[in-house]
Amino acid sequence: MKLVLAISFVLMGLKFLAYYLTHSNAILTDAIESIVNILAGSFALYSLYYAAKPKDEDHPYGHGKIEFLSTGVEGGMVTLAGAAMLIKGIASVFSPHDLENVDIGLAISVFSGLVNFLLARVLIKKGTALHSSTMVADGKHLLTDTWSSVGLVIGLIVIYFTHLFWIDYVITIGLGILIIYTGINLVKESIFNLLDKADVGKIEHLISVLNTKRNPSWIDIHNLRVVKYGSVVHVDCHMTLPWYYTLEESHREVDDLDKLATIEFSHEIEFFIHADPCLPKSCSICEMKDCKVRKNDFVKRLEWNMSNVLPDTKHTAS
Repeated sequence: MKLVLAISFVLMGLKFLAYYLTHSNAILTDAIESIVNILAGSFALYSLYYAAKPKDEDHPYGHGKIEFLSTGVEGGMVTLAGAAMLIKGIASVFSPHDLENVDIGLAISVFSGLVNFLLARVLIKKGTALHSSTMVADGKHLLTDTWSSVGLVIGLIVIYFTHLFWIDYVITIGLGILIIYTGINLVKESIFNLLDKADVGKIEHLISVLNTKRNPSWIDIHNLRVVKYGSVVHVDCHMTLPWYYTLEESHREVDDLDKLATIEFSHEIEFFIHADPCLPKSCSICEMKDCKVRKNDFVKRLEWNMSNVLPDTKHTAS
């Protein structure tokens, strides 16, 4: 992130130089977005520093959720920048002017677009590997900046050969709309994460792993919750075990489930498992063949899925 921020300063300077030489509104909008890149990158860098702080008494779940706030702040700034570009493009329609040194502006736009693309790929790859929503969001922002540069370059090429300068205003308006769309999506993603919206993909993956590698003593799992705090995933669930298990035996089963999920997932996972004793009705789905206190016959294996794992209720074969 420090490297991205440093390069963003250089690109911003080049883009404003290109605007000074060409007087292109489209290039100006690209330069304004670079200011947003720097502001967003600065806050993102701080949020990564803050999110990495260890847990303390005031923050028992850690500081990772600031990354979601960072994503929202970045999305808000991107949206405002896009709105400013849109207004500038519309205003320029009513006060047109010719462009100068289009070839120089074209060269600078190609260079900045290529650099932004490389930075975006690195950020998204690193952010995905480290489960950092801040880095992924910044990468998506830079990727949008790349596509903006692609559209800008195409427009400048057309202007260079046709001298149809009104295309500059069309590009400005189009880029403004694209950037607003990106910003709104980042804000929505931030809100969903802050409100702990269920991550269906992670839950389905976890359920699939548990179905495949479950122990016979894991009679039932219900009231499953998956919450993400920065790079750490917290999993809460109720686990039905044989009622006659000692505290030590129950702890061993809970620990086995915890280790299984930790091995299968690349995230850092924290499990909070509540052990429930089985009931006579649980026999219908209990696969323990050596149970000496069975009250009812085994009917069928209960395949866990989204519909029966999320509710806070024990289950039977019926």
